[in-house]
Amino acid sequence: MPKAKKSSKRKKFDYNQDRKKMRKRSNKKYNPRIENSQIRNAWDNKKSTAKNLQEMGLAFDPNRTVPIKKSSLLGPDKPTKAPTGIVTKPYVLNQLQKEANVPERDCKTLSSDLIEYAQYMIREHNDDFKAMAQDEKNYYQDTPKQIKRKISEYMRCHPDDFDAFMDSLAAP
Repeated sequence: MPKAKKSSKRKKFDYNQDRKKMRKRSNKKYNPRIENSQIRNAWDNKKSTAKNLQEMGLAFDPNRTVPIKKSSLLGPDKPTKAPTGIVTKPYVLNQLQKEANVPERDCKTLSSDLIEYAQYMIREHNDDFKAMAQDEKNYYQDTPKQIKRKISEYMRCHPDDFDAFMDSLAAP
């Protein structure tokens, strides 16, 4: 009579598995690093993600928060209601809205070569973009529209420098 097979295999230590990486991976999953400081300060590790976000007035599942209405052939459909919870931490939502309403500062800058190029073209040709395109200093063979775009970019990114430059042109 044959022997019955063992139902479970003996567990052996897996030397190929990096325990440090496994621990880091599990920590990332269960204790995520929250980038936003307002949410991080109001976060309670003892509660689930859905419960934490619900207390802050944020959505965990956008599909349940803003449901998609399906048109039915049978008649008017009933709008599904999203689960509404009690918002116990409204200050988080207020801080996030305040932060979102702050206009983003345009911090783009142009290279000094491009600034000199734009100033030279304005100094030599004023508003004649066709003449700028035929200028010998137009090394990259920019079209009149490309030159116009570069000059308007200079005006937008460095308005103080542009105003000072235009004043210096008008002075003599």
